[in-house]
Amino acid sequence: MTFVVVVYVPEGIVMASDSRQSITIEATTPEGQKLPPVQTIASDFTYKTFLLKQQKVGISLHGDSLLGGVQMESHIKRLQEEKLRDSDTVDEVVDKLISYFRERFPEANTSFYVADFKKEEEISVPHAYRCHIGRNEKERVNFDMDAKRVRYTCSWGGQIDVISTMLKAYQILGPDNKPAPAPKFPIIYDAMNLQDAIDFAIYAVRITIDTIRFQARPKNVGGEIDVLLLTPEEATWVQRKDLHGSILK
Repeated sequence: MTFVVVVYVPEGIVMASDSRQSITIEATTPEGQKLPPVQTIASDFTYKTFLLKQQKVGISLHGDSLLGGVQMESHIKRLQEEKLRDSDTVDEVVDKLISYFRERFPEANTSFYVADFKKEEEISVPHAYRCHIGRNEKERVNFDMDAKRVRYTCSWGGQIDVISTMLKAYQILGPDNKPAPAPKFPIIYDAMNLQDAIDFAIYAVRITIDTIRFQARPKNVGGEIDVLLLTPEEATWVQRKDLHGSILK
């Protein structure tokens, strides 16, 4: 499982994700009897957020990531080589990404967030899309279709129960231990600056990791947090885990 979050504020877009890859192992006894499936941690160094440098487009994913037994990082590199041009805009990247994975893995239970800025009448406009390969879905998630304008908000995917409970709870226990309506305190994304957005993205991933750590449940979100920042001027890593050799103590 995974947790990814995308924050859209007036100055830019922040994308963040954890690094844990968990797999489910199915085995049988020597007599051929199926054993209960076991979920285990395969790695704490998996990339789930990517930057297409030529297009300045950010991609985050959740769901199935080992498609055809190959890590998603390899698929993203192959997508760049086979499908993309340096001049592709964010909506063109989305369409080519869907086409690439639909051709190879049409049933994949994999969702992507794809984001960047696009020039519209000489103005840089933020575009953020969510797509699902198996369901062949595509949706622009930072645009209010009724009001016909960009909206500033936050989207998340994967193991979303922790952050949803924290920010969208509808009941709490009152002083008599009986359910009571939870107070609603909005987050005003329109008023966030870039540092606020970065802090919020890291908070959302970190609180998911730390809560799952202490709960009696599969530890399927963890590892380091990668954070990508997209603005009209540039696309840059705020933090990203690096390859390294042995650490001698």
